[in-house]
Amino acid sequence: MGRMGDVLAGIHSTWEFDSDSVLIRFERGIRTPKLFHVLGERRIPYEALSHVELTPGGKRGTVVLRAEPREGADPLLEAAAGQLKDGCDPYRLVLPAERETLADYYATELRAVLNGDAGKPAEHHLVAAPMPPQSFKAFDGKASFDGKTVFFRWFWTGASSTKWKAGDQSFPVGDLEGVEWRSPEIAGGHLRLLPREGRAPDAGEPDRDPASVVFGIGYGLVHESLPFAASVLEAVRAAAPESSPVPVSAPASAAPGHNARSAHPGRSDPADIAERIRHLGELHEAGLLTDDEFSQKKADLLAEL
Repeated sequence: MGRMGDVLAGIHSTWEFDSDSVLIRFERGIRTPKLFHVLGERRIPYEALSHVELTPGGKRGTVVLRAEPREGADPLLEAAAGQLKDGCDPYRLVLPAERETLADYYATELRAVLNGDAGKPAEHHLVAAPMPPQSFKAFDGKASFDGKTVFFRWFWTGASSTKWKAGDQSFPVGDLEGVEWRSPEIAGGHLRLLPREGRAPDAGEPDRDPASVVFGIGYGLVHESLPFAASVLEAVRAAAPESSPVPVSAPASAAPGHNARSAHPGRSDPADIAERIRHLGELHEAGLLTDDEFSQKKADLLAEL
């Protein structure tokens, strides 16, 4: 693959080619996607790639060099499950049109080093996920991951009564079989953990599933929740028996594991529920809850009376 240290500089990122991999360095400019700020740089082994293409850019005067990763090779793309917008795609290098000839040269060079397994799913992750510890705030709780265990700590102002009763949750990666990430930029955004055992036939919607945190406006942002999901997925895959595939999504029926803590006492007290509804009303008036979100949360609380 050319000479070690060859560099192709584009918009928002630079690709540095070595003998066995390409190092992608992301800029930290004001207009650079925040996901790239978090990623910093990523080393992509050539064996992790399936194919390479060069196409006209979305904006006039640009071209795009994109290297497609093999299925299952990158936990970040595996967790994203095709939900990333083009501008946040870390495998996409946007270049000025005058560099098209140079970009075509590197595209040809990359295709030449793809091996016979390029079209096959990877047996294990070949690209590293962002390193833990990590945490982010969802609408109904805080999610944190120390590399071995995922923790959900509920916010009383946002968590449903079901979650509030179940208590804060902890999930050792050895007890999980996968993750389900739904982008906060689409309706129903959430992060759901998929336990190996003890799943109920129907866990309900994510806002009632103690193995899920739900996103919302300003919560669970892509650059926070997706690297988190990728790190958990990588740890789950590493802890899984070699014969057990690790799913990255599942039907909405996936339920919490057996490690749910006992319910907090007294959460159905009328005075407590009235206070929580009052606070939800303040959030609604401040524009932090939509009409639908407020109505749903209020109905959840009233159902406990």
